[in-house]
Amino acid sequence: MNWTTVCKQEDLTSGTGLCALHNYEQVAIFYCGRTESLYAISNYDPIGNAYVLSRGLMGSVGEEPVMISPLYKQRYNLETGVCLDDEETKIKTYDVRIENGEVQLAA
Repeated sequence: MNWTTVCKQEDLTSGTGLCALHNYEQVAIFYCGRTESLYAISNYDPIGNAYVLSRGLMGSVGEEPVMISPLYKQRYNLETGVCLDDEETKIKTYDVRIENGEVQLAA
């Protein structure tokens, strides 16, 4: 698998999102310092019709890591992209990793 660097690990702040451009798509990257987990989802909110998900709040519902949209507060599972409030709505997810201090997405 080929990987593309989109930012540095030091650019990440635990619990908040960061927007990066990857293959002409806006990607929202979230890092959870408590579990050292990294997630990457589309930055596009399909319900609010805006590129804002990197500004959402990170949290959990039970054991599921979620991001809460800053517009209408829908909750999206960070692992699957499924909207917990409307299971027919799903956002794209990306393979993401940290390699040598760089945040990389699968090409």
